[in-house]
Amino acid sequence: MGDGVRLARRAADLEVPATVAALADIAAFVRDLARRAGLGKGAAYRLRLAVDELATNVVVHGYRGGDGRITVRGRAGAGRVRVVIEDTAPPFDPVAGCLPPATGVPPERRRVGGLGIHLALTSVDEFSYVRSEGRNTSTLTVLADEADGTRPCPPPP
Repeated sequence: MGDGVRLARRAADLEVPATVAALADIAAFVRDLARRAGLGKGAAYRLRLAVDELATNVVVHGYRGGDGRITVRGRAGAGRVRVVIEDTAPPFDPVAGCLPPATGVPPERRRVGGLGIHLALTSVDEFSYVRSEGRNTSTLTVLADEADGTRPCPPPP
């Protein structure tokens, strides 16, 4: 793991600086969780895609290159992985930011942004977000049983 990365006391916790360079450490952590849970390639990819998108958004849009930390907690069980991503960046609810692609609009006229969140949230089997005590907490779960991969954005709370 790179500089500035600290594994917490429990093996399933990772704390990293909110930098683009630390995203590789988060990806390695998630790959290990997927392996320990016995997820197949498809489910492992969906998990990594979702976590990478959410963590990248924290770094790029949340902290905007400023100092910050991201804590990633994971639990690998038989055929499922749950990942919790926490940060102290300004509040951002990914569900509220999830807009389906505007397939009927020509690409040059489509709104920029939001597609990554759509991909992340439609890649997981369960997702929740809470803002509490100055922290954003996103919890996502991927199951080993793969669906067809075409899930709608979750409804806003």
